[in-house]
Amino acid sequence: MRTDPGSTARQSASVDSRRGWLLPVGAAVFAVAVVAYLIVVATHTSDTMLKGFDLQVYLEGGKLARWKPDTLYTWHAYNEPGIMFTYTPFAAMVFAVLSFVPWRVLEDVGVLVSTFALVATVWIAFRELGVSRRADRLGWTLLLAGVVFWVEPVQRALYLGQVELLLMVLIVWDMCQPDRRRFKGAGVGIAAAIKLVPLLFIVYLLITRRFRAAAVAIGVFAVTIVAGFIALPHASSQWWLHGDFWQAGRTGFVGSGTNQSLRGMITRFAGSATAGEPVWLVVAVVVGAIGLWAAFMLHRAGLRFEGLMVCALTALLISPISWDHHWIWVAPFLAVMVSCGLRASSALARAGWFAVGLLTVILFAGWPRLWNAGQGKGLTTYHVPTTNFPSGDNPKYVEYHWHGIQLLAGNLYVLIGCVFFLAAVAAASFMARKPSGVALEQVP
Repeated sequence: MRTDPGSTARQSASVDSRRGWLLPVGAAVFAVAVVAYLIVVATHTSDTMLKGFDLQVYLEGGKLARWKPDTLYTWHAYNEPGIMFTYTPFAAMVFAVLSFVPWRVLEDVGVLVSTFALVATVWIAFRELGVSRRADRLGWTLLLAGVVFWVEPVQRALYLGQVELLLMVLIVWDMCQPDRRRFKGAGVGIAAAIKLVPLLFIVYLLITRRFRAAAVAIGVFAVTIVAGFIALPHASSQWWLHGDFWQAGRTGFVGSGTNQSLRGMITRFAGSATAGEPVWLVVAVVVGAIGLWAAFMLHRAGLRFEGLMVCALTALLISPISWDHHWIWVAPFLAVMVSCGLRASSALARAGWFAVGLLTVILFAGWPRLWNAGQGKGLTTYHVPTTNFPSGDNPKYVEYHWHGIQLLAGNLYVLIGCVFFLAAVAAASFMARKPSGVALEQVP
């Protein structure tokens, strides 16, 4: 287990229970999940499970960086205003290198690497949560990874060719390194250089007084900006100096049903992106401050991984755009629930935690619509109409006219996130009333 000196709370809460059935059951669940996926991929049209739409946009941005860098942030895919390259100049440089790789190879390798990233994230989560016996940790990792492999955010990320799973494992791996590691923070800096939302983890490093790691993250992030200005001066000027990085509308309609952030939900209820923006700004500041406070309190109490997850949840909620596939963080969230269940002092409490975890899986579940070769969807999109390739704002967009159960299903991820958030704040408030450094109970 990876801890720093003084992290007595987590050390005393080791969940080192021996379950002989766990590893074979976990291996079987993961194998079934992967084999089922491969069967569907092999027996259906190529775009049923793997379309790589976002990956194509990434690569187009990389090609533009190579051939027409001045058009990087004015280009529109398929003549659709809502489909643009919306990442940093440094990201375009990375995709420029990847654009040399044959498409089919890149798509297949992307799925393999993303699956490994999912497993690695869950492995690190259980390590940090005190499952010290490797056989038990591997069993829980394979069991949970096999289950969450079929949740909608993960399937959506694989389908689109997204990089979210890779960024998640990079952040989790980096943040869970011992604080004495000289280059801790570099992974967060690189992740933020691809997509800006991980910048919140740098703030988290600062408020938890891990100044060296924060400095490394800031330094790496700054180097990528300088590299962008050297390699792509016009694009970098457009992105950083002319404010393209702040224009959430570049990704399309901010009230789109697939935007499961507070801004997306507020926009849909406000009936206008313009009317919703000032409300969202106030809400984002308040939620961001409370979320970082809760993460700090959990960190101070020795619950470092739980604090990290609260920071990630806060980022998902306050980000201008949190697409459905951004909610892949449900995987380590579920690891926390399993850990709480294993530590529960009574059978009733243990059953309660596992029931909450099972309900979370059900609510996030996704499936392929094999009867019409459609990509898997979950409750947030399956029964709710959404506008295809929207851009700008239009009172006719269907998201403004949801009613009844559509309001619940269409905002499901962000509503679940709010419930998680309130639970985290309650836990942090409880920890705030306890003396700093009090150890958790020893789990039998």
